[in-house]
Amino acid sequence: MAVSTRPQLIDYCKRRLGHPVTELNLDDDQISDRIDDAIEFFQEYHFDGVEKVFLKHTLDADDIENEYIDIADPVISVLRVLPIPNFNAFQTGFFNEEYQLRLNDLENFSGSTLINWAMTQTNFSLVEHLFSIQPTMMFNRKQNKMYLETDWAGKFSVGSILVVEAYRALDPATYPEVYNDAFLKKYATALLKQQWGSNLKKFTGVTLPGGITLDGQTIFTEATEEITKIEDEMNMKHELPPDGMIG
Repeated sequence: MAVSTRPQLIDYCKRRLGHPVTELNLDDDQISDRIDDAIEFFQEYHFDGVEKVFLKHTLDADDIENEYIDIADPVISVLRVLPIPNFNAFQTGFFNEEYQLRLNDLENFSGSTLINWAMTQTNFSLVEHLFSIQPTMMFNRKQNKMYLETDWAGKFSVGSILVVEAYRALDPATYPEVYNDAFLKKYATALLKQQWGSNLKKFTGVTLPGGITLDGQTIFTEATEEITKIEDEMNMKHELPPDGMIG
């Protein structure tokens, strides 16, 4: 059965834990909290839990005065901002060295080789890398603010447009296939099992009518081991690799 809604995900997890054959000692609020935890973990670490987006922002007077722009809460991380004011002469407009090179040499290109053009472009990139100063971008998702360490008043004006390249968490309400993800279903079930065991731990050793003995500690321990194993699997198989930095 494909899971496409939050209630269906909850019912699926409860059935995996034995419901309705086995009574689950879980409150509805506890179930809701553990489902939220599972979705949040999925969005934080699973490569299918986020989407790369380009967010357009038009600057106003408050942005320039504050020297930051507000970022929507679903954004997980910011990769870069376009355009960032460049202090390099090679990026000052259409009529620069690169433009003139194309204007003068384009008619000389043939199908045989583009070596000279490629070498010139590489040289431009090297000069830009060595002599340009790119403003530092800072983003903290708990603040939902993105800062650029540059002269905002001198480099920006009201109406300027910034394009923010970022990763944004997928909203299950918009993309219901998130609920049917195999990892999410397995992880949510393990969290509910741990909560169930935690609720029963204080009754460990209590004998019920019929000679049945409650053992919440075993349920809790099994669930904790399952969660650890699932999270290790996440780190090894499903998490995006960290961006490397050389230099």
